[in-house]
Amino acid sequence: MRASIAEEAKEFSGTFNSLPLINVEGLTSLDSEERVQIADNIGLAARDIGFFRIVGHGIDLSLIERAYQMSEQFFALPDRVKRRYYIGLSTNHRGYVPFTEKGDYPDEMNRSYEAFDLGLDLPADDPDYLDGNRLLGPNVWPRVTGFKGTISEYYRQISALGRLICASLELHLGLSPGTMTDHMTKPVSQLRLLHYVRQSNEIDTKSVNMGAHTDYECLTLLHTRNAGLQVMNSDDRWIDVPVDPRVFVVNIGDMLEAWTNGLLRSTPHRVLNISPERFSMPYFVAANHDTVIRPFPELVGQGEQCRYAPFQAGAHLERMLVRDFPYLRNLVTDKAMDGSAAIKNPFENRMNGSKQ
Repeated sequence: MRASIAEEAKEFSGTFNSLPLINVEGLTSLDSEERVQIADNIGLAARDIGFFRIVGHGIDLSLIERAYQMSEQFFALPDRVKRRYYIGLSTNHRGYVPFTEKGDYPDEMNRSYEAFDLGLDLPADDPDYLDGNRLLGPNVWPRVTGFKGTISEYYRQISALGRLICASLELHLGLSPGTMTDHMTKPVSQLRLLHYVRQSNEIDTKSVNMGAHTDYECLTLLHTRNAGLQVMNSDDRWIDVPVDPRVFVVNIGDMLEAWTNGLLRSTPHRVLNISPERFSMPYFVAANHDTVIRPFPELVGQGEQCRYAPFQAGAHLERMLVRDFPYLRNLVTDKAMDGSAAIKNPFENRMNGSKQ
């Protein structure tokens, strides 16, 4: 199967009504057949849906809960204190994102969330950071007891899990080990601590707190703690993602869709405004900044064309962040990129009038 994956791959169906649940504990097993079976389960879900749920991931639930507690403690601080860590004051896109720092999503109604953004914590003398790379360098750490230690450990473990899932996709797709993961040695991966707040006591199931979008990177890993996440299927219907504290939701992002020439699909999703308060901690698995994302030759079938023009991983992410962050738009000097209205993500073109 792996030797001819490009020829044998079926067209994306995407007519799902639920997300598969996969036990990934055996991905570290010495039993190669077990690893292959799990990798194929992951790969088929990634091809048919672009979303799946995993258990047996190895991240202790107590660490996850402590990370939530650190997030809650930070967001409970007075606004004047949180704004000391405002992301617009940073030199490399790290820190606090206030409620007012909004992107451009036409379907967002009554949007109300704040965030804290982190990445790979590099030293202040990192050469890429010193050269002005806004996606690399040291994190901003708030003065909240236990925050740095807990969030750093969570970042370490969730990033290792992300690489493991990527390695399993290499196995499923018949790629040599390291084909993807060797390009993740100094990634522009991000961890977002999110705090959603519904301003009204009324529950409006059509009120969207984060608009429909695809994720820009390779994979996203999200612990499921609160309801609200929805995934769009190919019938343009929104499917609710169930809540299970044992589970991480995993979805394919833009970079991995392009790398696999469309075999894996970056699926649109959104967050509804149905809870008075909701905390979330998505981790985005990305490639290195300078990695050129182009379809792997092994995944382009005989006589088939590459469906995606090459693009630099960091440049794609930076472009999308300019759309999402007003402070970055204010820094842009290129008139072609001046204002989010001029910035479109081609991977989101499949979002045509969705049904409720």
